[in-house]
Amino acid sequence: MTEENWRALLRDASQLRTAGQIPEAIAAYREALSINPDLPDSWFNLGWLQRKTRAFDDALDSYQRALDSGVARPEEVHVNRAAILSEYLHRPRDAQRELRAALDRNPDYTPALVNLGNLQEDLGEAEEARATYSRILEIEPTATLPLARLATCSLSPELDTDLAARLRARMDQPAATNRQRAGLGFALAAMLDAAGEYDEAFAAVTAANEASRAAAGSKGVYDRAAQERFVDRLIATFDRPVSATETGPAPLFICGMFRSGSTLVEQILAGHSGVTAGGELDLVPAIVAGTSGYPEPFAAADAALFARGRGFYLAGLPEQPGARMVTDKRPDNFLHLGLIKSMFPGAKIIHTVRNPLDNLLSLYFVHLDASAAYALDLADAAHWYGQYRRLMRHWEKLYGSDILEVDYDVLVREPEPVVKQITEFLDLEWEDSLLDFAQTDRAVKTASVWQVRQPLYARASGRWRNYERHLGPLRDALAEAGIAADE
Repeated sequence: MTEENWRALLRDASQLRTAGQIPEAIAAYREALSINPDLPDSWFNLGWLQRKTRAFDDALDSYQRALDSGVARPEEVHVNRAAILSEYLHRPRDAQRELRAALDRNPDYTPALVNLGNLQEDLGEAEEARATYSRILEIEPTATLPLARLATCSLSPELDTDLAARLRARMDQPAATNRQRAGLGFALAAMLDAAGEYDEAFAAVTAANEASRAAAGSKGVYDRAAQERFVDRLIATFDRPVSATETGPAPLFICGMFRSGSTLVEQILAGHSGVTAGGELDLVPAIVAGTSGYPEPFAAADAALFARGRGFYLAGLPEQPGARMVTDKRPDNFLHLGLIKSMFPGAKIIHTVRNPLDNLLSLYFVHLDASAAYALDLADAAHWYGQYRRLMRHWEKLYGSDILEVDYDVLVREPEPVVKQITEFLDLEWEDSLLDFAQTDRAVKTASVWQVRQPLYARASGRWRNYERHLGPLRDALAEAGIAADE
């Protein structure tokens, strides 16, 4: 084939990629590269498209071919490889090596440094993370993200007044965007909270949530009526227990409200020789997002549809050599327990719960993305909580024997009996390592990363009392949602 032919294929591939016709674009790139494999940018584009389709091993191979072919910005390719290895293939040490390779190519490449700092936090390497964020600030003194991350991995009962002053000064700059003010404000609030400066912390986190809402625009508005309708539709669609007898492998789903203890439960179970911790997997949300008009298409779905979903899910799980069970601790999977039980009738669910005031206050202090718009306002969060409880009551009626409720506050006060209850529910043999979870070196991707690396503690139980003077409106909103604040 002539040069003109493969160049035409590349033009077609580029147009297909721009038009969002990903499978067709992949096929065009593959055909062009089979004729002329010495095209590093095309290998890069192919890797990007393969990542979009979750063909992660293929994407890694294509990115490597881009490197081997002399791509112009190899550090960018290494960062893309690191993202796949960390986020999807659960190979954090391999991801670290890719980031180090990027920095060998370009020591000042801040995207690699930012990702390295995040990964060091996930792995519990606090000093290393602080050094990495400090290095970024040497390169880009006005950068806000590394400053905020430096603050959140430097929490202490003794307030670092210099670091707090740097956060405030950066927030006060006229050029600071609402998004930047939000990130800095949440970090400042966390520092003040850790130091016991509760009134200042509440003022800081309120301003941070307001800035986050302003940055999100219309996406930062929580639609209460729409959430009620969605819960109605879920209940109507999944209105009876599944009758299938599928006995294949089933993950353990750990879910509930964000900040209700799901990470702690998974971290404890990760200490068992028969359990692989999967973390917050995006597999169920991917199935939901790929189903137009969800949830109604599943109301009259045949077994083949659920089998396809099950196959997609199992193919995306992390490797689990020798493990009997893999966990999926994405909290908002509680929305989709009807779908989950339809795909995995034998699946067991651990439902983590916590005092509502503590739970919603903790949520208010976390910088979540716009998809959790309800968290930006305590009254909206109370409404969401009421809808969550309504839906969980429905799932419990259908699948009560397969759902174990684990109370975070009880777990941190008396861990051993609760952990024994969990192992009995899961038919796991007791292992003493279950209570040594703080020693694990696995990556933990969660807003509570530093908490779950400490021995069990009860400081977070009753935290709301530190903010009691500010929580009258939240109590009222919970009461309006039919929730007793101290349940």
